[in-house]
Amino acid sequence: MRRIFRLLLPYKWQVLTGILILLVVDGVQLIVPLIIRHAVDTLVAGTAGLADLGRYALWILGIALAVAVLRFLWRYFLIGTARKAERDLRERLYRHFLTLDLPFYQRWSTGDLMAHTTNDVDAVRMAAGFGLIISMDALFYSVFALGAMIYISPRLTLYAMLPLPLITVFVTLFGRMIHVRFRQVQAAFSRLTEGVREAVAGIKVIKAFDALAGETRYLRDLSWHYLVENLRLIRITAVFFPFITFMGGLATAIVLFAGGQRVILGQISLGDFVAFNTYLSIMVWPMMAIGWVVNVFQRGSASMERIERLLKEKPVIVGGPVRREIQGRVDFRHLHFSYDGNRPVLQDITLQAEPGMKIGLVGTIGSGKSTLVKLIPRLLDPPRHTLFVDEVPVEEYDLEALRKPIGFVPQESLLFSTTLRENLLLGLDHDPGDEVLWEMLRRVEIYDEVREFPDGLDTVVGERGFTLSGGQRQRIALARALLKDPRILILDDALSAVDTVTERRILENLRDFLANRTVFVVTHRLSAVVDADRIYVLEHGRILEQGRHEELVAANGFYAQLWAIQQMMEPNDVSRSA
Repeated sequence: MRRIFRLLLPYKWQVLTGILILLVVDGVQLIVPLIIRHAVDTLVAGTAGLADLGRYALWILGIALAVAVLRFLWRYFLIGTARKAERDLRERLYRHFLTLDLPFYQRWSTGDLMAHTTNDVDAVRMAAGFGLIISMDALFYSVFALGAMIYISPRLTLYAMLPLPLITVFVTLFGRMIHVRFRQVQAAFSRLTEGVREAVAGIKVIKAFDALAGETRYLRDLSWHYLVENLRLIRITAVFFPFITFMGGLATAIVLFAGGQRVILGQISLGDFVAFNTYLSIMVWPMMAIGWVVNVFQRGSASMERIERLLKEKPVIVGGPVRREIQGRVDFRHLHFSYDGNRPVLQDITLQAEPGMKIGLVGTIGSGKSTLVKLIPRLLDPPRHTLFVDEVPVEEYDLEALRKPIGFVPQESLLFSTTLRENLLLGLDHDPGDEVLWEMLRRVEIYDEVREFPDGLDTVVGERGFTLSGGQRQRIALARALLKDPRILILDDALSAVDTVTERRILENLRDFLANRTVFVVTHRLSAVVDADRIYVLEHGRILEQGRHEELVAANGFYAQLWAIQQMMEPNDVSRSA
């Protein structure tokens, strides 16, 4: 629990203020049984008048009013602070996610991460808020009510405490079971969340394949498993709380029997007996609170363990000390790369790119083209001293300094569920103005289409840009990368959803813009790289051929065969692009 309460340290003064007010409220409420005791004794003695009873009633009313005001204050300080701690923990998790690299997200599902940032963080907040309140409340009530009971009758107090050892054993046993089963509940919730997320994200595929029945069964199974895990937890709490309540009732029955005898024998007054039972009823609350505290703390502790497991994840790719302006020279020097350390993906890659050069990367599917370009911004980590930018090994660059001057446009272009304008401005330090945005849209051949949108640049594109076509998403993503004014531009099959005529117009529009930049073009369309300064043909992770378009065609090798096939498939478009 120290790990949970550590979250409250930044707000220690608010917490201490809230606890102080809570203790004042509890202390004031403990006066009420003394007033009742005095009132009963005066009534039994026959010395109480209407004025006395009115005075007692006003005292109790005043205490109730003070308790109402103070209760609002301690709720504000304690529950409000728990909400702030919840916010801090969720933001800490999110910031931590941003530091982690691709291997982490290959191991963890999105639904699991969402469950950690929602249900688990909420369970921690309950432990830090209500758990703290209930435990302090129960502790204070227990100490002072027990002291008052001992003052009235030590023997009756001993009788009332007889069930306590049983409660201790029960709480210890069931607390461990609650902890384990709540972790299983949270794990089932993670799987359910991921299942729903996948179904919503893939709804077009599900409908296209008429897979609604199968998907419904799959989600029903996940939901049923979540229900079963919750029922296993509920069976524990269903026994736990009634047992604690029964122990409180047993203590009351013992006091009623033993205390009633002492009143009959004249060993204590009726007022003492009534006050003692009032304090005992107050003591029953801490007994019941034990159940709440154990339940809330065990849930919070289990969730905090899950969250800390995420927070202990460290990024594999760590930046170095170098921060300098990048010009754009890229050198691969005998680079070998493997994802798992066994099966090679890239072998002995050596290539150079100077600022102003356009490098074409072509080859069959799985030849390593995309892997190669992902190494440049260190989305994947190359072996040391095999990849250099401006003669400096990439591992020595600060990650921000390395990635900021690189524009990367993948084939699967992701747009965020906000406006076109905000998607275009992603990663920019300033707003260049609408005129610049429209000019960039013109260069990527989407100007007229965006002009026809009802809200223009302020059109909301929907989740992952689903309101746009694949070609529109790719062109918006390309414009977004170009607005960064990158020194190195990587196009990883970035115009695959665009027809060849539009692709050719885009590349022609960008010719002057890219004149002094280093450009890597990964493509299956050879027409996109016929004007490249150098083309590298990859096969099984190796460079099979290299040279300019004319040289490779003349060599009559693998590239020439691909070129001939594409000429036959698109003779008109290809011939015009040659």
